[in-house]
Amino acid sequence: MSKKKAVVLLSGGLDSATCVAMAQDQGFDVYALSFRYGQRHSVELEAADRVAQHLGVMEHKTAEIDLTLFGGSALTDDIDVPKDRNEGEMDADIPVTYVPARNTIFLSFALAYAEVVGAKDIFIGVNALDYSGYPDCRPEFIRSFEATANLGTKVGVTEDERITIQTPLIDMSKAEIATTGTRLGVDYAMTISCYDPDTTGAACGHCDSCLLRQKGFREAGLPDPTRYQI
Repeated sequence: MSKKKAVVLLSGGLDSATCVAMAQDQGFDVYALSFRYGQRHSVELEAADRVAQHLGVMEHKTAEIDLTLFGGSALTDDIDVPKDRNEGEMDADIPVTYVPARNTIFLSFALAYAEVVGAKDIFIGVNALDYSGYPDCRPEFIRSFEATANLGTKVGVTEDERITIQTPLIDMSKAEIATTGTRLGVDYAMTISCYDPDTTGAACGHCDSCLLRQKGFREAGLPDPTRYQI
């Protein structure tokens, strides 16, 4: 009997790499999907390629879209990435690193890909604990998109099995994520979480994403294999 198929959104960071490994551990054949959307941290796509090859996914596609057309985010526009913020500052409001409607766009692409390859499950590494205030990482958003997916696709309206948006990291801390991925054989040295890496791919060590990653490894008692800028 062939395995079930899943589309997994793969950014090249800690969370998405862990999602790929968790989907495989649950018995899914993984079809990974990444995005070149004009992000300033595009070195993450090289990391996504490394992770996809290392974990042996069935297929890895990178979609090309240009969100710099709209801007409005420190990741897609000429806006400084916040540095050296404490957790209180991170939680105070929606940060400028939020890319408008990004997860809605990404999940829509993943939904189309899933229909084509025959996958009923889509994995996304959103996290409600260390999520830096992004509105499209909340459980209620995921539930809403899943309902939309089953109303607006051929698969959703003609087949008995529903499309499911899987969020295995939703209630996990960064430490729990790092511990889980390590157990499943993820090589986190291949990943990068930084919003503002240099041209060599070295992480800044000071943006919100770097700080949350550092905190996760520290609390997990694991070495952080990230290559940081000197």
